[in-house]
Amino acid sequence: MELSDFFTNYTLRTITLGTAILGAICGMLGSFAVLRKQSLLGDAISHASLPGIALAFILTGVKDANLILIGALISGLIGTFWIKGIVRRTRLKSDTALGLILSLFFGFGMLLLTFIQKMPNANQAGLDKYLFGQAATLVEQDVWVMAIVTGVSLIVLLLFWKELKLLVFDADYTKTLGFNTKFLDILITSFIVLAIVMGLQTVGVVLMSAMLLAPAAAARQWTNNLGTMIILASIFGAFSGVFGTAISASQNNLSTGPVIVLVAASFVLISFIFSPNRGLLFRELRFRKNRNELHLKKTLTFMYRIVKNHDDITHPHAIRILNNFQGFTKKTLTKLEKEELISLKGNKWSMTHKGYEQASAMYNKLGQSHD
Repeated sequence: MELSDFFTNYTLRTITLGTAILGAICGMLGSFAVLRKQSLLGDAISHASLPGIALAFILTGVKDANLILIGALISGLIGTFWIKGIVRRTRLKSDTALGLILSLFFGFGMLLLTFIQKMPNANQAGLDKYLFGQAATLVEQDVWVMAIVTGVSLIVLLLFWKELKLLVFDADYTKTLGFNTKFLDILITSFIVLAIVMGLQTVGVVLMSAMLLAPAAAARQWTNNLGTMIILASIFGAFSGVFGTAISASQNNLSTGPVIVLVAASFVLISFIFSPNRGLLFRELRFRKNRNELHLKKTLTFMYRIVKNHDDITHPHAIRILNNFQGFTKKTLTKLEKEELISLKGNKWSMTHKGYEQASAMYNKLGQSHD
């Protein structure tokens, strides 16, 4: 496969554009699901759409992608509002409601698929592709639909930006300001359902939740700003679609949907490790730096206690008197000398005036904090 194939090959170009748009809208809307701590909602919605896919085929008798996705949309919306109804009207927690609806709808969907397989109708072949997705079935019309839905989602997001931003971080405060939180909740949830349904054909029921959450989870590691997070999540999602399609196209018998999800997962892994503020690598570096600085301060304070009663603060002392102090290491002494806080000569150390002043300030501050 060559780079020019993305522009000359109709199928590859269509799939790439479709998966890129899908990744972008999933990143954009998935950010709200992640921040509202509704990560399992995407999993429940995608699984809840399966009965709609099967029922759409049973009622129409044709395997039309548009009709099937409409059925999935209706089923997904019903499942979503059932979840919210259970949480609102019973004492069950949201995770229990999510698990209940997910298993109920998915089980019912699998039952319907089994029933369809026994029907005397050759058209039912391929319905199981919606479980894991089949990006190769994307056509130009599907890409246009994705683009339109993404555009509408972006317009709605911009129109209700302040309200949705308040809802994400403080729903109770949003309600006290007079905003209709129920309408806002239904609005953003409906668009999340729509994005999930659009991705079923490409990624499938089982993996769609990962496509919704992975770009947002990766973006969350890099910023505390909602707008920046949504932009980054959209970029990560789009790149996941493009790179996943490219990798899948370069190898035979490599499903596009799972590869896209794996690429998205790699963005999450990289973000968890290398993001400056929350990344594991930089967190470990900061921890080591803080620990070393603490050792320096503790050692310098201990030295100050030794020299503060001497008339000559620069009087040399044997290094061995520090042996009972746990924070002392040869590396610590070398660092203190490098910063001109102490002076080392052979097996003796002496405190400089700069070190004395700094240690005195720390010692007095420590004493005031204890008072």
